[in-house]
Amino acid sequence: MKQATRRQWLNCSIAIVLYLLFLVWIKSAWGLLAVPFIFDAYITKLVPWSFWKTSKNKSVRGVMSWVDAIVFALVAVYFVNTFFFQNYQIPSSSLEKSLLVGDFLFVSKMSYGPRVPNTPLSMPLAQHTLPILNCKSYIEFPQWGYKRAPGFGKVKRNEIVVFNFPAGDTVALNEQQTDFYTLCYDVSKRIVPNVNMDSLTREQQWAAYNIAYTEGRKLVLANPTEFGKIVVRPVDRRENYVKRCIGLPGDTLKIVNGQVYINSILSKNPENLQFNYFVQTTGSYIPDDTFRELSISLDDQTLLPSDWDNTLYGQGFTNTNSQGKLNPVYHLPLTQKAYHALLANKKLIAKIKMESEEYSGQLYPLNLYTKWDRNNYGPIWIPKKGATIKLSADNLPIYERPIRTYEGNTLEVKGGKIYINGKQATSYTFKMDYYWMMGDNRHNSADSRYWGFVPEDHIVGKPIVVWLSLDKDRGWFSGKIRWDRIFKFVDNI
Repeated sequence: MKQATRRQWLNCSIAIVLYLLFLVWIKSAWGLLAVPFIFDAYITKLVPWSFWKTSKNKSVRGVMSWVDAIVFALVAVYFVNTFFFQNYQIPSSSLEKSLLVGDFLFVSKMSYGPRVPNTPLSMPLAQHTLPILNCKSYIEFPQWGYKRAPGFGKVKRNEIVVFNFPAGDTVALNEQQTDFYTLCYDVSKRIVPNVNMDSLTREQQWAAYNIAYTEGRKLVLANPTEFGKIVVRPVDRRENYVKRCIGLPGDTLKIVNGQVYINSILSKNPENLQFNYFVQTTGSYIPDDTFRELSISLDDQTLLPSDWDNTLYGQGFTNTNSQGKLNPVYHLPLTQKAYHALLANKKLIAKIKMESEEYSGQLYPLNLYTKWDRNNYGPIWIPKKGATIKLSADNLPIYERPIRTYEGNTLEVKGGKIYINGKQATSYTFKMDYYWMMGDNRHNSADSRYWGFVPEDHIVGKPIVVWLSLDKDRGWFSGKIRWDRIFKFVDNI
């Protein structure tokens, strides 16, 4: 210590002060364990951090210089990704045409405050699985509880938000495209007979759904060859999703004929809102140039095969050619602008009809018989921290998952009575805020209508800017880079 220069003491003091301020910001006492190591690196030098620099072996110095640089880079990336910002690529079309497949985003962790990681010992740039090795990218111990450092603000209505997939806590590795709970209900249909829910009371419906889920879960667990290994992931290791926040804590949301109402007030639609339509031509196929003008990707250009003819006849598509066969019918996602552009083209388009709600699939909550669909949903109240609700057979399925899974309580229904943590309960007070997320591509978006609320501890950050956008349908010399989207601010979308 006596040999330390004034400059070393100054650098050490600055480093420790900055580090302590960082610990105060993230509210972590565990970080104090690193202070002696910082002091040693600058002053005492008891640990030979740079032992390799004095090695006489040139190969050792060369290899260790690379190791030193890589370790420093990984540590730097870890802290930047965890507490400040990270890169995110749009993987699916759920937000088109607002955000496009191939958009690369800078996601700010500072906007809503960064979370202290649940799994601090993890590999940077890998969400849950290491590529090539195909093993977990994190060590399960220790696991810390939810804590969020102060940020610049809170989630606002209609903001685009990145969050961890709430239903991704349990995953069947061979069926990752379907959340585990929907998978169990789907599988249960193989062995549990369909029940006429209209004839049952709420308590009987609850029992029927519980039987279906339990039997389906048993079947999934008993067939690892078909469904793969079942893994449980901490909150920060679940898949990252990006959607638009439609409902805030305490809001009551309802969807009527595709239009969202918040607290009984008509909600403004995103500019590029899309729905699925069946589009029949007058006889010819839709040209590629038309698809490009409408910004419809190759993945979204579905020409329906002849085995759809009976279904299409039933929906009023009767235009046939000279051979008595139906003229081409496409299944396309369209914005209002694209819809009216096609409708105006009378020489090409004979009929356009919105996709019916028979394609909705199972909606949230999976264990409540509601008759809701994608375009007509709710009303549903979004939980708010500190708010208390009365529990009943009608709303328990809606709030069971927040109470049990997200807030860590035990919940049972015995003899028509509700028990939380072993005690009879007629009400519940929520510990966290929750949000309602939806895609702008309303018929091609797996969102809160399918898996419910997003708890505040699942919020990752706010996309700030599109820094790169690549069109996978085009080559490098034919418009692959979407230059008009580069450095486009997400708030302006």
